[in-house]
Amino acid sequence: MSNKTNASLMKRREAAVPRGVGQIHPIFAESAKNATVTDVEGREFIDFAGGIAVLNTGHLHPKIIAAVQDQLTKLTHTCFQVLAYEPYVELCEKINAKVPGNFDKKTLLVTTGSEAVENAVKIARAATGRAGVIAFTGAYHGRTMMTLGLTGKVVPYSAGMGLMPGGIFRALFPCELHGITVDDSIASIERIFKNDAEPKDIAAIIIEPVQGEGGFYVAPKAFMARLRELCDKHGILLIADEVQTGAGRTGTFFAMEQMGVTADLTTFAKSIAGGFPLAGVCGKAEYMDAIAPGGLGGTYAGSPIACAAALAVLEVFEEEHLLDRCKEVGERLVTGLKAIQAKYPVIGDVRALGAMIAVELFEGGDSHKPNPTAVAQVVAKARDKGLILLSCGTYGNVLRVLVPLTSPNEQLDQGLAIIEECFAELA
Repeated sequence: MSNKTNASLMKRREAAVPRGVGQIHPIFAESAKNATVTDVEGREFIDFAGGIAVLNTGHLHPKIIAAVQDQLTKLTHTCFQVLAYEPYVELCEKINAKVPGNFDKKTLLVTTGSEAVENAVKIARAATGRAGVIAFTGAYHGRTMMTLGLTGKVVPYSAGMGLMPGGIFRALFPCELHGITVDDSIASIERIFKNDAEPKDIAAIIIEPVQGEGGFYVAPKAFMARLRELCDKHGILLIADEVQTGAGRTGTFFAMEQMGVTADLTTFAKSIAGGFPLAGVCGKAEYMDAIAPGGLGGTYAGSPIACAAALAVLEVFEEEHLLDRCKEVGERLVTGLKAIQAKYPVIGDVRALGAMIAVELFEGGDSHKPNPTAVAQVVAKARDKGLILLSCGTYGNVLRVLVPLTSPNEQLDQGLAIIEECFAELA
């Protein structure tokens, strides 16, 4: 065990790292295994955050680490655009087979989710000859300039940075809990066509099948069907941002498998490589080929190390039946959280798709009065009791659970018990 403390490291961090790099928990991790993290003081925590949806296969999965160690003995970098390597191509072949859609597909690999979304927009613009993009309220698509424009939350992501790139229009995300119907959402897109931009000026509509930072609201299937119909009518590409939902978090490898329609372009990242930086765009071959050689790529894009990790992730999902396990984890946690909800009126809603789980808190059970204070208290109390949780939502009033799918039931139950203790102390 290190003789360093969290407090001493926090002081060093404050002196060396800009304040814009937030930190949810004042903890420095020293090591981790599966769904347990140990800090520099030797204290263990149950990890219900999963590195923000990056660790569906857990910390340091032996098969993934072995694949990375093997790749380290071969090569770590050539830049794929200079000298190619088979793991990149093999991974693209496998992603093409997994992304929903009965059409020829091609995949581009990059490094981060933001980069994937940036490239999806570039591809849509090149494929359509149009420039505009429609995104939704509550959306989160990244921290680069274009993706900040698409992201539907100013504070803290773009506060103080001035106006983001133009040509982006905001429609309403349907959310029954907050009184926004499917009709309302479609009408808001039609208003954009009337007031802001003709359909022939819109290259793409981008949507998260389940909103991430926005609060884990699931897009209704009826809405997705109408969105697909609208895109087809106007020659607009539908982009599914599956950065957080992808790699098995929702019970299918991609959430769009449950939506009844397919997207033209799909972005993915986070859990695809088990903790190593990898992201990508998969889409209809004709659209993916719209950009000439040299127009896509990046120095580290599709790193051999990350590709090896991702190929191992796909094997782990098959061998350990993690999609089935995802449903079991989701059901176990949702059942436990709904039992807690029945005791504490501050919990207004428990919702999930697979193991992408949210608990929304309101003052006095009033859905018009979000309660971020209670969420912050639960997150802090849970940490003190050895459980790492995250919050999200436009108003910061949603607890989210992104526990590794490989976490044993005993740990899930421990986490639920801690959450219940926290609410008991709030009451």
